[in-house]
Amino acid sequence: MAMGSGGFGGDRKMYPATCSDCGAACEVPFEPKEGRPVYCRDCYKKHKPSRF
Repeated sequence: MAMGSGGFGGDRKMYPATCSDCGAACEVPFEPKEGRPVYCRDCYKKHKPSRF
């Protein structure tokens, strides 16, 4: 049995998107909505709150 990109939940539907920061083409596990930023993996790391 092959593991999907979702890991525990099996295969996840991925949606094409363009990163709001760098403009790179990427895929995200949710449907992008107009007016909400979408980040590629690298830019997301810069935007997510740091944990203590």
